[in-house]
Amino acid sequence: MAKDDSAATVPDDTLFTMRWNRAERDLMTPLTRLYGRAMKPATIRKRVRALLAEKWAERPKDLRTLDLSRDITPDWYLSQDMAGYVFYVDRFADSMSGVADRILYLQLLGIRYAHFMPCLKPRPGDSDGGYAVMDYGKIDPRLGSMGDFKRVAKKMRKAGISPCIDMVLNHTAREHDWAVRARKGDPFYQGFYRLYDDATIPLAYEESLLEVFPDQAPGNFTWDDDLGKWVWTTFNTFQWDLNWENPEVFLAILGIILDLANSGAEVLRLDAVAFMWKRLGTVCQNEPEVHDILQAINQAASVAAPAVIFKAEAIVGPHQLVPYLGAGRHTGKVSNLAYHNSLMVQYWSALATGKADLMTHVLRTHFPERFTNAQWATYIRCHDDIGWAITEDDAETVGATGPGHRKFLTDFYAGRFPGSFARGADFQVNERTGDARTNGTTAALTGLQAAGTPEEIDLAVLRILLGHALIAGFGGMPLIYMGDEIGLPNDESFRDDPDRAADGRWMQRPAMDWATAETAPGADTPAGRIWRGTRHILRVRAEIDALRGDVPARVLDTGHDKLLVVRRPGTEGTLTGLYNITAEDQQIEAQRIGIDPDAIPMDMLTGTMPTREADRIVVPPYGAVWLHEELR
Repeated sequence: MAKDDSAATVPDDTLFTMRWNRAERDLMTPLTRLYGRAMKPATIRKRVRALLAEKWAERPKDLRTLDLSRDITPDWYLSQDMAGYVFYVDRFADSMSGVADRILYLQLLGIRYAHFMPCLKPRPGDSDGGYAVMDYGKIDPRLGSMGDFKRVAKKMRKAGISPCIDMVLNHTAREHDWAVRARKGDPFYQGFYRLYDDATIPLAYEESLLEVFPDQAPGNFTWDDDLGKWVWTTFNTFQWDLNWENPEVFLAILGIILDLANSGAEVLRLDAVAFMWKRLGTVCQNEPEVHDILQAINQAASVAAPAVIFKAEAIVGPHQLVPYLGAGRHTGKVSNLAYHNSLMVQYWSALATGKADLMTHVLRTHFPERFTNAQWATYIRCHDDIGWAITEDDAETVGATGPGHRKFLTDFYAGRFPGSFARGADFQVNERTGDARTNGTTAALTGLQAAGTPEEIDLAVLRILLGHALIAGFGGMPLIYMGDEIGLPNDESFRDDPDRAADGRWMQRPAMDWATAETAPGADTPAGRIWRGTRHILRVRAEIDALRGDVPARVLDTGHDKLLVVRRPGTEGTLTGLYNITAEDQQIEAQRIGIDPDAIPMDMLTGTMPTREADRIVVPPYGAVWLHEELR
């Protein structure tokens, strides 16, 4: 008698309907708020459902299997064994096919998430590092094809690594097909952008807008001779801002996102999301409608590609940052990941001052201990510059001023401040306010690049490993920027490339040194020490339940201004992380951090008991100690 499997197999159309029913309310509510006046809600619903059904029908079989797995374990990305690696394809491995040859390297380091920096087809020439996209459906031909990406993504999936790809939401390149059609007079595609016949409205907006690139691209609007109109261009003259008030833009972008998901991307990094919605009289950043858009995108994907999660690229102040991981009516429904920019800024600030009091204050005051269906992406460096987001109110809590502290940090990390170990460079200096941002690799900013003695090298290596221990233990998914695991220095060769020379951020985007990387696991060199130390930190992290992304991160106010102390109370035990941001031993009483002095637990990073002085725990120079108290 034949076995009847009908009860054990759910038809694909039934799965789609079940997922639609699950998401419909959280999807249609923000879409109705956004577009209910521009398009009838019933029409929006019909068109969105049809689009999702179309993309679901195109979804490859193996990705549908992954969807089922993620339906069962929707918190997969919160696991403590998730650690990320971020790279430019050409700088890392020359091409997409070259990336496939480096999967074993990523596995050995302990990586479970691989972020392919902008690799969709950019405009020719200067493309803002790839963020001026000309065609969302093609890979940059210098790197390979979309077929190559699909093959690499499939190999990564088999290796347990989730591929991440960039999706630029705020703008397209001037050369994108939509913009080309707009310039030819097509009213449908002119509606995709924010265009103005004269300067009256742009000038009204400019009264409150900020400038992102005041040196290379002052202002926020560009006159286009082909159009005979002003175009909103927040970032560069060749990056045209999309008109997200138009529901056709939402539908077009959603279709692209689902195509990328069907190509094998498991994480979509949503670029420049803070700028998407415009409102006269504001800085046009972080408007409430942005969170409605992100919720709608997230919930739509949960129907047609539920294996996919989203990371919001919102480099904004603490008060504006938290909602990108869900707050109020958007709790648990928007981005799954967001960059903890403030943690990065406070790490560098603490290293420069040798004091952790400002860091403790900011992290305790402005951020919740955890989120619903979301977590931080933690990092100490990335491809971008560092904006010194130190507010006046926060600076005053430690007896400083906002402008004064920002100026100190700029000078320190450019190597101008007496005694500085850093060798960074200024970026986008604002002559009116005196503020500037900072460029430089982790090795350059921690002093490794300038180190001339064994002692200076040792201290720089310790600073790098301290940073990696901090992002691994603080709370969230740690991201290692390519080359930081071997201490790559600044790359000054960008000045010789006319397409890159005007953008100092290329300084911190050096090509991978594979001769060093391949020998690092066994090398008695600074690169070897950093590589092994980073791998060890990630391996230890993967074993500790308390470092899951859904475990609270409680920053303790111990009154010790040289130590950051973070408690992670997990279901199997509590981890207390102590981070010394100075070049000297620091001691703290066990009771001061809530630990019984007669039962001090083991330091998980060393596998030994921590050094003690009577009832005090000793944290070595630039050291991290992870004390794990198991529940009984």
